[in-house]
Amino acid sequence: MFSEQTQLIRTTWKRFVSVLRMLVKSEQGPKAIAFATTLVILMFAINGLNVINSYVGRDFMSAVEERKMDAFRYQALLYVGVFLASTVVVVFYRFTEERLGILWREQLTRKLTEAYLKDRTYYQLDSASGVANPDQRISDDIRAFTTTTLSFILLIINGTMTAISFSAVLWRISPLLFGVAVVYALCGTVFTIVLGKPLIGLNYNQLDMEADFRSDLIHVRENSESIALSHREGRFKARLSKRLDALTANFSRLIRINRNLGFFTNGYNYFIQIIPALFIAPLFIWGEKEFGVITQSTMAFATLLGAFSLIVTQFQSISAFTAVTARLHSLNEAIEKANQTILCATSVEGDSSRVAYQNVSLPSADGSAVLISNLNFEMQRGSRWLAIARDDAQKQALFRATAGVWECGGGQIIRPSLEQILFLPERPYLPPGTLRDILVRSGMEAATKDNEIIAILSKLKIQDVVSQAKGLDTDQDWDDLLSIGEQHLLTVARIFLAKPAFVFLDRPGSALPKSQISQILDMLSEQGIGVMVLSKNGESRLRYDSILEIKADGSWEIRVGNHNDFNSELQDLTC
Repeated sequence: MFSEQTQLIRTTWKRFVSVLRMLVKSEQGPKAIAFATTLVILMFAINGLNVINSYVGRDFMSAVEERKMDAFRYQALLYVGVFLASTVVVVFYRFTEERLGILWREQLTRKLTEAYLKDRTYYQLDSASGVANPDQRISDDIRAFTTTTLSFILLIINGTMTAISFSAVLWRISPLLFGVAVVYALCGTVFTIVLGKPLIGLNYNQLDMEADFRSDLIHVRENSESIALSHREGRFKARLSKRLDALTANFSRLIRINRNLGFFTNGYNYFIQIIPALFIAPLFIWGEKEFGVITQSTMAFATLLGAFSLIVTQFQSISAFTAVTARLHSLNEAIEKANQTILCATSVEGDSSRVAYQNVSLPSADGSAVLISNLNFEMQRGSRWLAIARDDAQKQALFRATAGVWECGGGQIIRPSLEQILFLPERPYLPPGTLRDILVRSGMEAATKDNEIIAILSKLKIQDVVSQAKGLDTDQDWDDLLSIGEQHLLTVARIFLAKPAFVFLDRPGSALPKSQISQILDMLSEQGIGVMVLSKNGESRLRYDSILEIKADGSWEIRVGNHNDFNSELQDLTC
């Protein structure tokens, strides 16, 4: 058990040093170092003022005990001066600490967010197991990590300074009392670790359970209409109740451990107030010490114990900090692992004139079946293709492998860069934002004129969306504002504004009638955009240059033109 504790401390320390090194080497490093230097200087000032305050307090109380009015007034003025100076220094110390904290949080959040979004890492993490709630780890855990870490660093540095400063003060008062302080702090630390060790695992689990519960509540809000129409309230009530039971049970265990730890730590802190008096008051009674020394010894003892007892006073925060550090580290490891993942189906960018498949084989995600076997064919720019299969998983594998998000398989896929090929899934995705944000590619806002946008929307007969959205530049929640069909047509409008070389349409018949799909295909042909339609319903009865039929065993066949002799077969396959 001791080796496990040592390993945990060593691991947490390595993670902390790694993140600290990352901050120093970042663009914000010089500013962070300047803030840190200022904090150390202010910390020296605070400790110096505390030492001065202990002597001023001693002389102040001695003047009261000796009934010396002039000395009393002088020491009172000194007291006020020290308090004013301490106030100014402490306020600037807190201000600098908060500035450094937000600087660190911004740097770490930006770095982790960029890594999360790079090379579709978010998609691979979403598909993988082992890292729950990456969104919460990036937002809440980074905030807790930077705030708590900075606090601990400053506590350790300040504790070291305080121990050095007040050890001399307490030793001059009583060497015996100094020894008592050291032994008392050591015993308190050992008992706190023994009583509070379970908090680390419980805090880790609590963070995930809270995030799971909140995630389900968000799902209910975002899918309120679907839940209401399908009468799924009972199912979600049971699911949320289960989540709530789990987090409350875990939290109840946290409360019990904190209660037991509280019995010890509160008693520990209360006895700090009386121990100095038990040793120094008899010396005053015997005439060996001044009355003010009792006050000074109490302050010095409490301050020194505070420096020696960081684990006792901060163990609950330490346990939460260890959990947060572990969660962030596991997320970072998962991101690095996802970035190192090499997809079996290789995509080669650079040829904008074709999409070609060379010996492409795609097994199912679990490897239990071959969805597509040794696929070889080529799509030219401006051509019109239809893909049919009895199993939707086969078409999905082709769709995702071409997009570069299918993680198993072999062979080579040659296609244009992702700037020159668009993939429209069956369910349209419209991110929050303005109509212009949805329709126009990033960086093309200035080059795309309003009349061009309106013209495309008019061709698709959805020009009324502009008035529904209150113009092109008003933020909207599109799921609440538009129907599925209108959302789908907006994603189609984006194609004509982006002008890619190729586009893949996944089962457009799910949301659009055959007449609209025919119009869209004709518009794509006019612009010389190659298109692959993954069929579902009425798409199969339209005109295509070639048809890719994927059979149940993964074999395939290319047919040229939309011949009547297999139209009925197409309908059987795609219905």
